[in-house]
Amino acid sequence: MVVNYQHPIQCIRYVERQTAGSRNLFLASVGSKIYTYAAETGKQLAIWPEAANTADSTVVSVAPSSEGDEPSAKKRKVSPAPEQTAKRGQSETSTAWSTIPILAVSSDGNFVVAVTDEDKCLRVFEIEESGSLKQLSERHMPKRPSAIALVDDDKTILCGDKFGDVYSLPLIDTGKSSIAPKIHGKLKPNQPAATTLTVHSKRNLASLEQQLRHYGQKEKTADEKPTSAFELHLILGHVSMLTDLVYVSIPVDATSGRKRPYIFTADRDEHIRVSRGPPQAHIIENYCLGHTSFVSSLCVPQWAPEYLVSGGGDDYLIVWRWNEGRLVQKVPLLEEGTNSEVVVRRIWALSLNKGANSEEKANAIFVALDGFSKLLCFTLESDGSLKAQNSIQASGNVLDLTVPAGNSSIVVSVDAVREPGSTQEWRTTPSSPSTLVEAFRLKPSSEGLDWEPTSEAITAQINSEGISEISADLEEKQKKELNDSLYSLGNLRKKNFGEDD
Repeated sequence: MVVNYQHPIQCIRYVERQTAGSRNLFLASVGSKIYTYAAETGKQLAIWPEAANTADSTVVSVAPSSEGDEPSAKKRKVSPAPEQTAKRGQSETSTAWSTIPILAVSSDGNFVVAVTDEDKCLRVFEIEESGSLKQLSERHMPKRPSAIALVDDDKTILCGDKFGDVYSLPLIDTGKSSIAPKIHGKLKPNQPAATTLTVHSKRNLASLEQQLRHYGQKEKTADEKPTSAFELHLILGHVSMLTDLVYVSIPVDATSGRKRPYIFTADRDEHIRVSRGPPQAHIIENYCLGHTSFVSSLCVPQWAPEYLVSGGGDDYLIVWRWNEGRLVQKVPLLEEGTNSEVVVRRIWALSLNKGANSEEKANAIFVALDGFSKLLCFTLESDGSLKAQNSIQASGNVLDLTVPAGNSSIVVSVDAVREPGSTQEWRTTPSSPSTLVEAFRLKPSSEGLDWEPTSEAITAQINSEGISEISADLEEKQKKELNDSLYSLGNLRKKNFGEDD
């Protein structure tokens, strides 16, 4: 029997249901699918999208795009079964996307927003009692979404995209449309003045032919300007690719109960902008400037909202007093003398119970680095500085994490396909069952924060259930495509061309 790899869990979320009688869940995005699990047992409840042929094979279809900055059309075969290879007539499951890189859950646990990558689509689901996902809407954004947040009591989605824009749209589609303004004739592209009667050389004729072809394409685009079929409002924009977005509400004073919302946005050009929340998102409160490479992750601790922690392509984190735009501390991510590039995958600020029956909280900042199997841990001190704690050693590269409510442990999704510490090198042989998730808890009565692995029945059940498979005999080109889809943040790093050796 051929043992295949198990596709890693790219995103994992704990869903605490507020409706009486509803079960709590884990949501996991795995390749082109979303899996739901019972939080109490780890039993697999449902898979989206449902298909008759998902057990053995997934053929991912990447949709063609009219935009110059998007990948061309291609199909990726993720896990072909031998029987299906022999039977060409057998149908295969295909989707217009290969990954679901972003999941956001409403605070009441009733809705989840997912981004399907290649088709640039925001999908809103209602989580049913059975754990199944019922799709309520699919909205194709102008550009590929890179970050989302649920705001305004979960009534509104903020969506940042790779063009640098941030849009506001309702969680529940209203059916209204946003009509783009008509392009007036004077704004249409100018037709080349030269003709075949005035141009004679072979080289110039070829150049004229190319100009006329481009003119025809631009004229068609101007005449057929697409409009949004759903309610969509542009609220702010960067001049560079937007990489992360965070929304917070800060009390104005201690007595009135009024709050002022802020939007934090980061981009590829090392910028962090602090803007007011809608409807004043055009007002910029501050910039936080201190990174020398792209910024990939922002984090505002709930227990200390006056501080912002940021990281990206630099080998350090920065702690900011964001309302002043003041840099508080640079925190090195590598040991002194280590000369290697790092990429911050994600930063989390979490409050955990110090023990299973303890009400005392431990506030921790976790940092995952792309292609690293260690999960870094810090505490945020009263002066705003980060103090390093013992890190968590996982069995594979850390991809994401989540915390069950009222728990003293964290659940970490790991990459069991690639060698720990590498984003490109695959393990020689797949393990069975694969380790998809691991749990870690605070050691009791330890000074500072110290962690230990815990053998929970929930994670063991999730690992044993099995998910989408990846064939063990993929070609190197197919492996590279899968590597790039899971570890793409390094591509944000700017290349220094033309420098002297």
